[in-house]
Amino acid sequence: MLDVTLIQDTPIPLAARFSCRAGELLALVGPSGAGKSTVLRAIAGLSRVREARVLVGDECWQDSARGAWLDPRARTVGMVFQNYALFPHLNVVDNVAEAVHRLPRVERRARALQALATVGLAGLELRRATQLSGGQMQRVALARALVREPHVLLLDEPFAAVDQMTRERLYEELAVLRTGLKIPVVLVTHSLHEAHLLADRMVVLRHGKTLQEGAPDDVLSRPASVEVARLVGFANLFESPVLASDIARDVLLVAWGGNEIALPARRAAPVGTALAWGIAAGDVVVVKAARAAGESGASAAIALTLERAAALGDSVHLTMRTAAGAERLRAVVTKRFFERAGIEPGGPVTVELPRDRMVVF
Repeated sequence: MLDVTLIQDTPIPLAARFSCRAGELLALVGPSGAGKSTVLRAIAGLSRVREARVLVGDECWQDSARGAWLDPRARTVGMVFQNYALFPHLNVVDNVAEAVHRLPRVERRARALQALATVGLAGLELRRATQLSGGQMQRVALARALVREPHVLLLDEPFAAVDQMTRERLYEELAVLRTGLKIPVVLVTHSLHEAHLLADRMVVLRHGKTLQEGAPDDVLSRPASVEVARLVGFANLFESPVLASDIARDVLLVAWGGNEIALPARRAAPVGTALAWGIAAGDVVVVKAARAAGESGASAAIALTLERAAALGDSVHLTMRTAAGAERLRAVVTKRFFERAGIEPGGPVTVELPRDRMVVF
């Protein structure tokens, strides 16, 4: 288990708290300048934070309250950088062996060869780093991180420098590789898609502060605040006046686009209060014309006009507007559904909003 608490005001503000279990991959996401790479460097001991507590299993790498500090060279950590940081004058096996340079030469080489085989680079040991493709250099950097038999693996934007086809292949390889790793793995990425594909849990950071931590599906579909919703690209985010509170039924009625929407109620709210709420695009139910509205157990049917339909892969992203055109709602359906539903831009479309998938902020 990796347990991290990092707090400071300057030079880079931090208020990050999270944990990562052995065998788990945790993604740190957030905009540029959110402090993601600084957090990794603090875990590795490459940056000192004013108030910090970094525990790895039974080992204490830093505890500022007790004055405990473990030198970076003594931390059993593997780190892969965005630019790989390979030595261009060394061949592949020597690049990897350099990470365990304190071992006897024979053992150093044996462990480097084993690490290269683990990442699928057996046979390329004598090539220079400058003779490798971007994907191969990434694998060498990963082998160099693993050769130390680390207790924690840190990945700092490891796929940013390769093309999309190589990146997809490396995703698969990392997914297979990590099934055999019984250590915490922390991945820094700007890509929510990447975090969703690879991570068991994700942490949303902004200005060095942990805003939300949880499973990727939960964070992306049920953000904890308007701030997180905006950071994760939450498609449908609205502010509506409260019409009535029915706490006995756990419902708040709000006005939206000429409709009354029943939201799940955490507590009563005064009539007229502006309430922030939303729903993920994938949770909006687009009703087929042949099916009666309300079958899904959602709120009342809402009549909209389809403004745009954008086909992306096997999905179609719909943008719909209310009669007055003041509000827009986005949904995602399969291409098969769209083709059979008989809806087209400019035409009517009916949707339902499942109450249990709505988010009230």
